[in-house]
Amino acid sequence: MAPVMQSVVTRFAPSPTGLLHLGSAYSALVAHNRAREAGGRFLVRIEDTDIRRCRREYETAILQDLKWLGLGWDGEVRRQSDHFTDYGRELDRLDARGLVYPCFCSRAEIEREIAASASAPHATLHGPDGPLYPGTCRNLAPAERKRRIAAGREHCVRLDSARSAAAAGPYDFVDEHRGRIKGQPLLMGDFVLARKDTPTSYHLSVTVDDHLQGVTLVTRGEDILPSTHVHVLLQRLLGYATPSYAHHGLITDGTGRRLAKRDEDLTIRSLRERGKTPADVFKLMAGGAPHQWRDQS
Repeated sequence: MAPVMQSVVTRFAPSPTGLLHLGSAYSALVAHNRAREAGGRFLVRIEDTDIRRCRREYETAILQDLKWLGLGWDGEVRRQSDHFTDYGRELDRLDARGLVYPCFCSRAEIEREIAASASAPHATLHGPDGPLYPGTCRNLAPAERKRRIAAGREHCVRLDSARSAAAAGPYDFVDEHRGRIKGQPLLMGDFVLARKDTPTSYHLSVTVDDHLQGVTLVTRGEDILPSTHVHVLLQRLLGYATPSYAHHGLITDGTGRRLAKRDEDLTIRSLRERGKTPADVFKLMAGGAPHQWRDQS
């Protein structure tokens, strides 16, 4: 019997903290085209767990811009803020296995501890974004944890990366452009899974959502590649299948700096208001030199 071919399911998952800019639109285009070329499904997910920065008007604008570009999606848009129970359930599963712990450290306290260990570089581990959390609360006694929680101490929840690495065992994942990559479960140290004001984090919610939505191919910028190491770690801990990955290059400006939401003159809305067409925008993406339009418009 011939093997059953798995349908390709991709997704675009913007955070509504600003207008859709050219770099993010390029990510949407890549995911959309990969799904359409394979006769699969293209999903849109709104990652709005940052309740302080996310705005519904930005969500509306992003969806309008996708439609204007002709990047239609399949099914309903999933909004993460509507699914906190999904993330809480999976967090409870990790907690039941002793793989997470409450952390009561403030940002200032963490910075002070890292600074205090600066004279002993071997004591401060670094990850892709700088020094890793030093593990201050990792070894608190269970009774002390309960006492602090009962007293109303604010805290986040962190993954115990060493315990989790041991539980997951060696793993790898495949990136279409880089081949098979050996997983590094300790790359981000004891990273945050839930915060005091939000019952989840990016790493947890994106992993759970990709599983629940049946995503088979994750297309996203190469700047997110370090996060993939811990997403696959979580997949193994939670018993999820690991999708394929395609971390694409980034659109940059004339100096080589990647585009960001602060580049307001290169938002899709701005380009539309300047009379550009979707075809113009796609040509700009392909050319990879948006600074030239800044000079000519």
